[in-house]
Order: sequence, then C-alpha cells, then structure tokens
Amino acid sequence: QVQLVESGGGLVQAGGSLRLSCAASGRFFGINDMGWYRQAPGKQRELVATISRGGSTNYADSVKGRFSISRENAKNTVYLQMNSLNPEDTAVYYCNMRVAVYLRDYWGQGTQVTVSS
Repeated sequence: QVQLVESGGGLVQAGGSLRLSCAASGRFFGINDMGWYRQAPGKQRELVATISRGGSTNYADSVKGRFSISRENAKNTVYLQMNSLNPEDTAVYYCNMRVAVYLRDYWGQGTQVTVSS
C-alpha cells in the first residue's frame, strides 16, 4: 500500500506562480522515480515532468523554462515549482510514483490548478 498526497494547488492570475508538493507514505522500499502529470476536463492526461531516483529530470516541451521539478528524499516528497503560469496550464495535477519492487505506478488524488486571465 502506497499513498501519495498532493497539495499547493489553487487559483492564480496569469503570470503568477504556484508550488505543488507531493508526500509519499506507505511501504515502497526506498527511492523511486516520480513525476507530475496533468489532465483538463475532456482531455487526455499528459506528462508534465519527471525526476528519477538519481535526480535526473525531464520536462514536457510546453513547460520547459517555466516549471521545475525537485525532490527531497529524506522526506519522501517531490515538488513542482510553476512560474509564468498561463490559462493553458489549468488542469488537475497528479503526482506519480513508479515503485519498482511492485512493478506498478501509484497516483495521488490530484490537486486543482486554475489560472485566470
């Protein structure tokens, strides 16, 4: 059993910033690859950013230069710093952990991010 809990979402004006957090708990045997995904109503879920157990990062083209993913392994927490937000970033953001020992992915409940003009 693995639980991921996101926080930090909310309403922000275009050009503003938000910082999302995802805290992991349960039995997952140490450090695993993690990431952030987002989904708008009626649209498919898309990758935002990932960070490996070794700290390497990957970003979707749409957020490069604006978003930054990081992790604090001692706290089992991953962050997503979002700058220069625009209305196209409006979505539910989900935290993901790929737990190798269980051969499956775990997901958080999601946190709503709304960017107004």
